[in-house]
Parts: sequence; structure tokens; C-alpha cells
Amino acid sequence: MTTKQIDYCIELARTQSFSRGSENLFVSQPTFSYQIKLLEEEVGFDIFERNGKGATLTPAGQQFVSFLVNMREDMKRAIEQGQNFSARYKDSISISLMARQAIYFLPEAIRKFEEGQTHVQITPKFQYGGGMDSFLKNEVDVLFTLKEHTKQLAGTVVHELFKSHIYLITDKDDPLASKNIITDEDIYGRTLMVGGGSPALLRSVQQKLMSSGKISYFNSPDHETTLTNVAAGRGICLAPGFLNDHSGQFVWIPYDCKDTFDCVLCTHKTDSRESLQVFISTLKQLYNEAIAFPL
Repeated sequence: MTTKQIDYCIELARTQSFSRGSENLFVSQPTFSYQIKLLEEEVGFDIFERNGKGATLTPAGQQFVSFLVNMREDMKRAIEQGQNFSARYKDSISISLMARQAIYFLPEAIRKFEEGQTHVQITPKFQYGGGMDSFLKNEVDVLFTLKEHTKQLAGTVVHELFKSHIYLITDKDDPLASKNIITDEDIYGRTLMVGGGSPALLRSVQQKLMSSGKISYFNSPDHETTLTNVAAGRGICLAPGFLNDHSGQFVWIPYDCKDTFDCVLCTHKTDSRESLQVFISTLKQLYNEAIAFPL
């Protein structure tokens, strides 16, 4: 299957006309029709039903073309990224994190880093659940994670970045929004969102509250769903401070708990690039200077 055949197939599905499709792609109609035929022979099923006026997708063709459209978009992005990289950069450092806000100072770090390392591109990859696997497969250079998840990692250098506290998230109109600190008693009688891949420390805190018998709880599959539920007035939730996007949409109130999340960066022991060390140092410096920043 060639990229031209993919383009021809997508265009025929869109126009349902061999003549119009070939005109739009600036090829002769016989060439256009022949490439569609070759593609169908390769995949082993009819993608289109021919008729006197043109062609329509078969049921199998509808599913197939939907995948082709996504594939073509991925290819387009890959080509664009390659063009951007080849035009400006000689090296790249990729960093995996579960959400954009997890490393609040990442944009600032990229700006500072590229002032002195203009030939190196920093590429964030947002992988909510697959970051660890990507790192272990050497698909990314840097992994943002919690220290508790690094105990069994071999061949890895762990760089401590910051400690993150637990916060209660409420809607701005919630009566708890005016408090400076939240205690267990404040949460009693409320509905708490739980689950969603919470770290072990947070699960422990949630379990303590649930075992009190003084709260209701509601299982939520992930953090974004939890925030949607909070906005809808279904309840409140506890979350690590590193998930705060500081947009002002919700109120994040410190929870009265001494436990913290140890947030770290992992790199491969075999990666000794000076540029990587500079990037890690830049991030650590920004967090060390942000003493009063809520984390």
C-alpha cells in the first residue's frame, strides 16, 4: 500500500466519483481507477461498490477508510515534525508526563534551555497511562513519575524534582472554597470522588476517609472525569498538587496531611549527553527557586 493509493482511496470515498477524484488529485482517471483496483487486490476485499455514476463504500470499506484517514493524519504530523527537526535541530530530548500541568515549569525550562542549546529540541509526550512502558522501551529520554514507582527500575538515574502536597478540589461556589486548609471533619457528610488511577498515598488517604463511615464516595475512572463531576456538583476530590493547572476554574485547598508525593525525573544511565544534564538542571533550578509556589 502506497501513500498515493491511500490518498486516492480517501478522495474517492469523499467524492464518490472516479472522474472528480482523479481531477482533484491531478491524475488521469485510468491511473486513478487502476490504483484503487490494486489496493483492493492487496487488502483482499472490495472497498467500493461501483455503479454507473461512481462508487460508494462497502461496509468493510467504511471501516477501512476511517482507519486510513487517521493513518494519513499521523503520517502528515510525522512528516511535519521531521521537517521541523531537520530544518533547525541536530538532537532531541523527549520527556514523558501524564498531563501538561504535571511539570508546571516545563515551558519556562524549555525557553531557558533553548537559549543556550539552540540545536536541541525538547519534545513533551503526554502519556497518561503508558509513560513508564515508553521509558522502559527507550522510546523517551526522560520520564516524570513518582519516586514510589522507581524502586524496581534498573539502569535508571532518578533525579528528585519536588515534593507535592495533597489538595481538596472544589467548585468555586462550594462552601469549602473559602477555607485556608481542609481537615477530615470538613469532608464528613460530603461525596468524595475516588479511584481514577490514584497513587498509593492518595488511595490510602481516601480509604481512611471512606472507612470512617462519615462520607459518601463515587468512583471516577480518571482525573478529567473527576473534574467534570466536581464541576457538575456531584462531589469533591483529593488530588496531588502537581495536577493543578492554575487556571482558576477550581479551588485547590491544602489538605491537612503531612504526607507528600515525591516527584522525580528518570533518565537512562546510558544517556550521558551534556544537553540532557543541562535540561535536568534547568528544571531543578526553577523548582528550587519557586519556594512559595503551591505544589
